[in-house]
Amino acid sequence: MKLTDQHIKKLYKFTRQHYVEHYDVQTELVDHLANYIEQIWKENPTLTFEQARDKSFKKFGVFGFMDVVKQKQGQMNKKYFKIILGFVKEWFSVPKIVLTITMLYCFYLLLQFPFAQYLFPGFFFTILIIEFIVIFKKRKMLNAKFKKTGKKWMLEDIIETQGHGNIVLVLFYVFQFLIPNSYENLSTLTSIIIAVATTLAFIIGYVSLVVVPKKAEKLLEKHYSEYKLVNS
Repeated sequence: MKLTDQHIKKLYKFTRQHYVEHYDVQTELVDHLANYIEQIWKENPTLTFEQARDKSFKKFGVFGFMDVVKQKQGQMNKKYFKIILGFVKEWFSVPKIVLTITMLYCFYLLLQFPFAQYLFPGFFFTILIIEFIVIFKKRKMLNAKFKKTGKKWMLEDIIETQGHGNIVLVLFYVFQFLIPNSYENLSTLTSIIIAVATTLAFIIGYVSLVVVPKKAEKLLEKHYSEYKLVNS
């Protein structure tokens, strides 16, 4: 027996019923299920589609699709951070390197003023607030898009929302462990470390909030062959 288009649709529905929400992960799982089902039918052609499907599902173990989803999540997170890293590296080439050095020097000079103890925490918390606002707006946008297309893409979800959440954690740890309680009598080395950390936080925040989302469509079309077709 061969799987029909109707069978494939049922397999997509089956993955959704088992809490796989991203279309790209569903497609990968459907492909695995389809291969398993056809192998099962070769060995036992009298089984119904549902029986062969349930038997193939058991091949994923006691946790079902969860392990595959977690593995895919890890792969997409790595890809996202490679994207971020690629754009961050651009800041260390001419002419942006000049802007980066200027920014670092300005942060270093600001640390010499008494109001730095208020300025730097304010800077970090402002970025955090902006991040949370962006996450909220992007989540609403993705929900509206999902209602229209009926499809979610894991990399898009990470770029638009989850990635920002990861940057929030980075900024939190920078603030928690590198920024001192008192800015009086800072050593030159400490001032340089804080200036470098602040500059990097600014660059990463700008890349994740502005640069990557602007290029999201092209990045997603390059990664997913169906993305443009589905969203056109």
